[in-house]
Amino acid sequence: MMASLFSGVSGLKNHQVKMNVIGNNIANINTIGFKTSRVNFQEALVQTLQGAGRPSSVLGGTNPVQLGLGMEVSSIDTLFQQGGLETTGQITDLAIQGEGFFVLGDLNDNRFYTRAGAFGFDANTNLVDPATGLFVLGKMADEQGIIPSLATTGPITIPFGQQDPAQATTIITLANNLNASATESVADLLQAGSSNVNGVSGIAEDGVGGTHVITITGAQAQAASVTSIAGLSLNQTLDDPALNVNDFTNFSITIDNTRTEPIVGLTGSSTIADLIYAINLIAGLTAEFDSTTGSIVITRDMAGSPSEYGFESSVSVNNGLDRNIVAGVFGIPDGLTFVSSGGAATTYVATDTFTPLVGSGAATGPFISLLDLVIDDQTGLVVGLDNFGGGGVEITTFAGGLMPTAVGQELIIETAPTTHSMSIAVFDSLGEKHILSIEFFKSALDNRWEWGASTLGTETISSGSTGYVQFNPDGSLNTFEYNGGAQSIVMDPDNGALSLSIEVDAGTVNTYDGLTGFSSGSHTASIIGQDGYGLGILEKISIDQTGNISGFFSNGVTRILAQIILADFSNEAGLRKVGRSMYQESANSGEPVEGVAGATIAGTLSSGALESSSVDIAQEFTSMITAQRGFQANARIITTSDNMLDDLVNIKR
Repeated sequence: MMASLFSGVSGLKNHQVKMNVIGNNIANINTIGFKTSRVNFQEALVQTLQGAGRPSSVLGGTNPVQLGLGMEVSSIDTLFQQGGLETTGQITDLAIQGEGFFVLGDLNDNRFYTRAGAFGFDANTNLVDPATGLFVLGKMADEQGIIPSLATTGPITIPFGQQDPAQATTIITLANNLNASATESVADLLQAGSSNVNGVSGIAEDGVGGTHVITITGAQAQAASVTSIAGLSLNQTLDDPALNVNDFTNFSITIDNTRTEPIVGLTGSSTIADLIYAINLIAGLTAEFDSTTGSIVITRDMAGSPSEYGFESSVSVNNGLDRNIVAGVFGIPDGLTFVSSGGAATTYVATDTFTPLVGSGAATGPFISLLDLVIDDQTGLVVGLDNFGGGGVEITTFAGGLMPTAVGQELIIETAPTTHSMSIAVFDSLGEKHILSIEFFKSALDNRWEWGASTLGTETISSGSTGYVQFNPDGSLNTFEYNGGAQSIVMDPDNGALSLSIEVDAGTVNTYDGLTGFSSGSHTASIIGQDGYGLGILEKISIDQTGNISGFFSNGVTRILAQIILADFSNEAGLRKVGRSMYQESANSGEPVEGVAGATIAGTLSSGALESSSVDIAQEFTSMITAQRGFQANARIITTSDNMLDDLVNIKR
């Protein structure tokens, strides 16, 4: 009878323990980083009234007869479930997503572990837990922002207001495209000399700037002609006894061996003036009267070689009975023709000696080339030059066409350079800013640009101020060179600072990660970066997912200052609670494994957020009901057993 009382008492006592755990969970429903707990029960002592019996040859076996003596708490477990994240906007508020614990400690080497990340800075700019004053432990970076591999774990101190010393620029980085088809090479006439050139216009397609000295040798094209007999007069008739022309049906002129033009309508009373008029009706011929000699001069309008641009008359007739114009006026023997003579094709040779404005090595020049002749379709005269600067430029002449040039009277044309400039601020050892410009000039060599470096102030560049960049036919970088054997741009800041030696990084050879040389329609090449900076002051920080604390300085530099470490355990449920949402290592938790969030530790950090309590209020209320019912049932056992004892005592009455 008494056993039932003791069992009921154990039930009351242990259900009260469960209520205590539930109460603690609900009390911490808004505690950051809190992990809910649960109670597990187990049967307590068992009294054996009869042991089990083995089966025999005639009877079966019997089961043991045992009496339970109540229940007890087997364990109170901490459930490390992920809590929700609550955004706060405070940089030093940190939440862990996934596995891991923040490591807190003091200078006595005591270690504590927590999921509550409401941290802040103390008066000495140490990152601490303000509720306990414990340091948040991690590793400090060196001056280059690198966490040393052998760095020890300790307090994190962020020196707000510290100075970041100036760093001199040692390298500038170029990227993007120099347009291979670009041209700004406007042509300008500097000297016509004796060439009879009256104008130069257009833009040279090769885009190279410099001076073109053009010498013109040879002779202009000449027109073929024929001259009649002398002593004629304009009013003289064709039947004049001196001429005695009576055959007007056999006179024609064949032009360029292809077109025969008969001359009709003339009679004996027609004059020399009438004959000139009739000849001038033929397209491509011009007949004129030379009053000095009294002769008719017929000229082919198109100058050039007589074999191409000539003319020939019909056959002369002078047989004693008939006499035609060929025989009478032009004095050609019977059976022959007059053929144009005196014409000549042009023998001009236009030699262009070009000296680039900018160039080094093989690009220095001079470059010698022959220009094409422009021939007038109507006159056959050379009236201009073509293929200058690769095309795109028109060179025209006054009437009469191109003329040879005498020594000192050459044709001189200047072309403007095609350029692309870029600038960037660089820093010296004192942190002073200097503007460095690089200007590219299209080269006379294919797929190449010359470049020159300059400054805007009193700085001087002692070496490496010029060079060239060569591209491959596929637009990739071939080489970036300095002239004179230099390896960098060496500049004196002229302010007491150390001399600057600045290397130009134009990209990787045979790739497209730096400067490129495609025909793209526009230039995009620029200086995209440099590694120098002036003096800076630490202004603010940020914390990333791996725990890196980065400092932002007033000079624009961002550098890692420290790294928060996390710890993990083989059995986190074995950790010992020490209050204030903290845990310590126990015999069954395993030793802490310290590492980097997102790398050696699975969890990651979220800055500006806190992890909420993992208490599920619905689950707690349900557990509260079951605990209450269990308590009530055990209380009923005690009262019922008490009534039975009363009845037992009253038997004796």
